[in-house]
Amino acid sequence: MPSIHFLDVTNRDGVQTARTGLSKFGKVMVNFYLGRLGVAQSEIGFPFLFHEVPYVRACLALAEAGAFGDLRLSGWCRAVPADVEAAVAVTGPGGRGLRHYNVSISTSDQMIAHKFRGRLDREAIINQMVEAVTVAREGLGRAGGARDEHSIGVNAEDGSRTDDGYLLEFALAARDAGASRVRYCDTIGGDSPGRIRERFAKLAAAVGIPVETHCHNDLGMAVANSVSGALGDLDAGQDAWVNTCVNGIGERAGNADLLSCILAFSHGLGVADAVTVGDRLDLSWARRFGLWASYAFGQQLPPAWPGVGRNAFAHESGIHADGALKDRANYELYDESVLGPFPSDWYAREGRVVLTGEYGGKAGFRHVLDGLGLPVADGDEDLAFSLVQLCAAATGKPLTDDELRLIAGYPNQLALLYPALLLTARWPVPTIGAGAFARRRPR
Repeated sequence: MPSIHFLDVTNRDGVQTARTGLSKFGKVMVNFYLGRLGVAQSEIGFPFLFHEVPYVRACLALAEAGAFGDLRLSGWCRAVPADVEAAVAVTGPGGRGLRHYNVSISTSDQMIAHKFRGRLDREAIINQMVEAVTVAREGLGRAGGARDEHSIGVNAEDGSRTDDGYLLEFALAARDAGASRVRYCDTIGGDSPGRIRERFAKLAAAVGIPVETHCHNDLGMAVANSVSGALGDLDAGQDAWVNTCVNGIGERAGNADLLSCILAFSHGLGVADAVTVGDRLDLSWARRFGLWASYAFGQQLPPAWPGVGRNAFAHESGIHADGALKDRANYELYDESVLGPFPSDWYAREGRVVLTGEYGGKAGFRHVLDGLGLPVADGDEDLAFSLVQLCAAATGKPLTDDELRLIAGYPNQLALLYPALLLTARWPVPTIGAGAFARRRPR
């Protein structure tokens, strides 16, 4: 039976949000939370960019060590062969690179006429996309792992404004070149639920591979369109892959919100009983992830934000309060406890407290980690202490308990984030020694 999968793009589309930013360590934490939540795949960023390379290598090492659970990591590239070649060249433990890629190019007449401006026509777009997919496929042959652990997605940017005939031609060429999925991008957020479901069903049936949703929220319908597009895939007998961002962040009005999409497929009337979610989701991490992201991005959540807003389960009016006191199900679709506990971070304690951070010393470092019950392996304490200082400097904020948990559990892998700063006689940056990436999960 076809099922729903989530491919989160916070670390690619989400970090492109204007007037905000996220450190490379913050991007690592996004992958940490996605892994805990049970999401299938994370689009971790732009591996062809020089400043992403240490981050990509650190993520590959962390994934190899088990820090992200079963989360699959994918890199985004323009459908430019040179970009894909540069991405393929980035390797991690044992010389293995990314096993999943998405290559992207615009397909609509609007973009052809007013973005490419004569540089590319429809035929050239397909040829360039096919060449980029070929380079990615050849790179995957050197990436290690079984063939079924590899995937290539092809993005039709502005797919919602691309006519049916050319969209089908493009998708068939992508499939024949070796793509596992075609991403239908509602780049301007102008699609509607009925239209997108019909287009997905038609295209997925004709191409025989999943059509992946990528919906923006310019009309406030990103979640509705994502759900409807996924249902179109299921109508065609294909799995559905849904692009999301934590807290709905993203360019302009944002992308489809991760938690809202999960809740829609899990609890939506007329939807939940008709679909199967293929990812092994653990929503007990949802609240910690959403509130951490608000803190890390510096973007306060609206009070009414689904699931994690401060008013999401608040009742005041007489009729509602009376009904909720008698039985919460009178006015709540799902129990708030499924979203897990509210964070209670060490740094947020009131009164007398000793912290650890950018300018902290060893005594404070040991005090906090001991208080949180976070052991550091023998021989790794100095490295973990240096990483606390570097990560706190990178974020410009006090480190959360979960951030400290990742540092304490995987210092050797995280050290790859800062090769220039940690490449010293005392703490050589881990290369690819047999024991350098042994699994050790944080408690």
